[in-house]
Amino acid sequence: MKIKSHKLFHSDGLQVKFKRSPNQSSAVINPRFLVMHYTAGSSAESSINWLINPKAKASAHIVIGRDGSIVQLVDFNRKAWHAGKSHWRGVNGLNSYSIGIELDNPGLLQGSSGNWKTAWGKPVSDNEVLEQKSSFGKIKGWHTYTELQLEVAAEVSLAIVRHYNIEEVIGHDDISPGRKNDPGAAFPMSTFQNLAAGRSSDESDNIFQTSTALNIRKGPGTEYDKFTEVSPLPKGTNLSVIESHGIWRKVDVIDVINNEMDIVGWVHGRYLS
Repeated sequence: MKIKSHKLFHSDGLQVKFKRSPNQSSAVINPRFLVMHYTAGSSAESSINWLINPKAKASAHIVIGRDGSIVQLVDFNRKAWHAGKSHWRGVNGLNSYSIGIELDNPGLLQGSSGNWKTAWGKPVSDNEVLEQKSSFGKIKGWHTYTELQLEVAAEVSLAIVRHYNIEEVIGHDDISPGRKNDPGAAFPMSTFQNLAAGRSSDESDNIFQTSTALNIRKGPGTEYDKFTEVSPLPKGTNLSVIESHGIWRKVDVIDVINNEMDIVGWVHGRYLS
């Protein structure tokens, strides 16, 4: 993805959908940090509608849906209202120093295993929940992000990190501890932090396994078609990495998948272990 005049564009040159939010300051910023959030809303559409409502007095630069859809609300060089009261590494008021990305996700759930629900009562299947034991022994449930959503979020983040020379990718919970929980335990923060640290994934060797069922595509990005005969690759598929492009890895699949051999394609580096 690319950034032109502080707006986000797909690699094919088409601009990402833009819905300007009135909830922003006229101040021009030079962003140093990228802050990740979850919306805690019922859908990307409802969250976007709220963030462009003047009554909200809140906004973010980007919202990413569970289906990988992207909507930009504020130019990247303008001060959005996403961080609130915040502090990080000697800096107060992160709105003036950061770009904010919101991911459609209800966040911390209510209930327990077999009976997880959102804050507004919508049931959530156990296979979409990351259970985490607190220091007091209580089990918390976090709604997981979708594979496509995280793929797109990483692409967007990498474009922002490179264009603005971002120093660090951080969570809302980092800059407002005790007040905010997002993006939560289900978000792979270390992978996103590595984008700013000059590393695009956690791997160090050339031979890997897929850590989940993983789509394999014809090019390094979600805009490229999947290999429908073999995608997704099953969890535990053995493969070797032969090329890198940002957060994407071109791989040679070692295993035979659906009677297919010599499979070469692109996968998201986050899901290799």
